[in-house]
Amino acid sequence: MAAHRRSRKRSAGGRTAATVALVGAATATGFAGPALAEPQSTPEQARADIAVLYQEAETATEKYNGAKEKAESAQRRLHDLHDETARRRDRLNDARDALGSVAAAQYRGGGLDPALRLLLSENPDGYLDGTALAARVGSRQNAEVGRLRGQLREIERLRGAARVEVESLTARRAEMKRHRKTINDKLTAARRLLSRLPPEQHDAGTDRASRSSTDPHNGPSAPGSVTSRAPGPRAAEAVAYAYEKIGSPYVWGATGPDAFDCSGLVQAAYRSAGVSLPRTTYAQIDAGRRVPRSELLPGDLVFFYSGISHVGIYVGDGRMIHAPNPSAPVRVAPLDEMPFAGATRVS
Repeated sequence: MAAHRRSRKRSAGGRTAATVALVGAATATGFAGPALAEPQSTPEQARADIAVLYQEAETATEKYNGAKEKAESAQRRLHDLHDETARRRDRLNDARDALGSVAAAQYRGGGLDPALRLLLSENPDGYLDGTALAARVGSRQNAEVGRLRGQLREIERLRGAARVEVESLTARRAEMKRHRKTINDKLTAARRLLSRLPPEQHDAGTDRASRSSTDPHNGPSAPGSVTSRAPGPRAAEAVAYAYEKIGSPYVWGATGPDAFDCSGLVQAAYRSAGVSLPRTTYAQIDAGRRVPRSELLPGDLVFFYSGISHVGIYVGDGRMIHAPNPSAPVRVAPLDEMPFAGATRVS
C-alpha cells in the first residue's frame, strides 16, 4: 500500500510524458493502429457501401409504402363504418320514436277491460273488428321490436368492426414510423459516406453505363421506335410518360407529378394511361402477366433484387427508365445495373 501511495506522488507531467511515449511507441510498432485510427476505405468501396445503403433504404421505402397504403385503406373503412353506424342509429331512433308513440296511445286507450268494452259498445261487430285490428297492430309491434333488436345488434357489430380498424390503423402507423426511421438512418449514413467522396464521384450507386445512357435533357419525348414496339396503347402511353419524367428527382414515398420513388414512377406512368396499379413493388409484380427477360417489350415492368424492392419500365434494347435513389434523378439505365428478379406485362 505504501508503494502505491508513493506512486501517486509522481508529477502529472511525468505521467503525461510516459503516456505519450507509450502511445508513440505502440503507434510506431503498429500495435495500436486499429484502435486509434479508422481505416480509410477506397472510393470504390465507399460507392459500393453507398449503393447498399440506398438499396436497403429503398427496401424500407417499399415497406413504408405498403404500410401507408394499408393505413389509408383502414382509415377509409373506419370512415365508412362510422357513417353506416350513424345512419343505422338515426333509423333506430326513428323506429323507437314511432314505437313509443304507439305504446303511449295504447296505454291511454287501454283503461277498460276488453269484455266490458264489448258490453258497452253500441256496435259489437265493429268492436270485434277493432280488436282484430289491434291484435294485428300488436303483431306488427312485435315485429318492429324484433327489427329494433336486430338494428341494435348490427350497430354493435359495426362498432366492433370499427374497433378492429382502429387497432389496424394504429399498428400500420407504428409500422410506418419504424420504416421511416430506417429510411432516414440509411439515407443519413449514405450522405455521410458521400460527403467523403470528391464531388465528381458523388453519382454513387450507379455505374458508368447508366450515367452514359442518361439523356441530359429534362423530359425528352419518347422515341417512336420505342412506343411502336409496345404491346398496346396503354403500355406505349406509360413509356411516353416515363420519358417525359426523365430528370425528375427521386423522393422516397413520392408518386409524382414532379418527384418519384421507383414504384411511384411506375404507378404514375400507368395511371396516366388509365391503368390502376398497386403502390408497392411487391404487389406490382403480380399486377400483370409474367414474361421472361428474353420476351421483354417496351412498357413491361422489370423488377430487381431477391426481395423485389426495385422496379423500372422497360424501353427496349436492354434498357429501362427508373427512379434510382436520392443520388440520381429519373433516368435511362441498363437492366444489368442491378440483379434482375422478373418482369410483368400490364394489360
